[in-house]
Amino acid sequence: MSIKGEILLQVMSNDGRQTTTKNYTPREIDVTALLSSGYANILVEHTQGSMAIRITKKQEALVHFETTPNDQNLEHDRAKARLLDSADPFLRAVGISDSAGNIKPSRQDKYRQVEEFLRVLAPSLSGAIEAGHIEKPSESKPLSIVDLGCGHAYLTFAAHQYLTSKAIPVRIVGVDVREESRLRNSAIAKELGIIKTMEFRAEEIKSSTIDHVDVAIALHACDTATDDAIAWAVRNSAKLLLIAPCCHHDLQSQIKQSPEPWGLLTKHGLMKERLADLLTDALRAHILKIIGYRTDVIEFVGGEHTPRNMMIRAVKTSAKPDQFDIDTYHQMLAQWKIKPILAELLEDEINASTQS
Repeated sequence: MSIKGEILLQVMSNDGRQTTTKNYTPREIDVTALLSSGYANILVEHTQGSMAIRITKKQEALVHFETTPNDQNLEHDRAKARLLDSADPFLRAVGISDSAGNIKPSRQDKYRQVEEFLRVLAPSLSGAIEAGHIEKPSESKPLSIVDLGCGHAYLTFAAHQYLTSKAIPVRIVGVDVREESRLRNSAIAKELGIIKTMEFRAEEIKSSTIDHVDVAIALHACDTATDDAIAWAVRNSAKLLLIAPCCHHDLQSQIKQSPEPWGLLTKHGLMKERLADLLTDALRAHILKIIGYRTDVIEFVGGEHTPRNMMIRAVKTSAKPDQFDIDTYHQMLAQWKIKPILAELLEDEINASTQS
């Protein structure tokens, strides 16, 4: 890269705790020693292509060459590719961008959250469509997305604007129990001229009357509202779930006595609270797996921006659960003497899946 007109080599190293970045002039670094320091995989890119080296267990080097030209960018401060332009009318309408299309300093975290959400949504959706879990959207049958507990609908609008920019036919419904949220969000949708493909309803999640959904989103729905959202999505055969839980209180109140030696983690209130959070989300993900979803838990947005940065991503595959998964689920509930609210809400679905 070029810094103050000088070409430098940037080297990043990680000691298991943190990543350190240092810049060297070509004369200061011993490239041969670096390549011989024990790496199993080495990728060297240049303007005319690349060379990949893989060191086998027998210490043999397998070399693969690519001749695809690469663009050279020596800029130190590269502009990060954005999925949603900061000048998008929606960002101005909700107050994230100013009238000139620049992100307001006070709204940088919200914009970053929007971007990170889209970076999760985009590959998750394309993967589900390519695998046949979601039918390819068309004008006659657009992709149906429901945002459960949408609040101010920042991410609801972001999903609409991003997918529309990619020419993906979509219809999105935002559900929130507050009538003022429906009125505010509907007014913004009307202002943006997208009222035909966006709708907002003032309903409780568990009693929503929406009759079709491909993708269900629930981001930071408080406490058991997250469970209501998951249960609603499952009962309405949602193919893709993106769930970012918020506060948890259900299991925390149920844990009276911990199985030993776990009492060490629950004798202090703060640690008990955090453990209950982990138990709640682990069981939510496991229940979804038992009833036919492929699940994983990912970081939604960096912890420096919000402490609620975990997301459960689930794709409906209708795969039958392994007996091991069923047994560990029941063992967990028995050992901790708990029953999560989601297990009650989806009791019929769990029984049908575990007894078939």
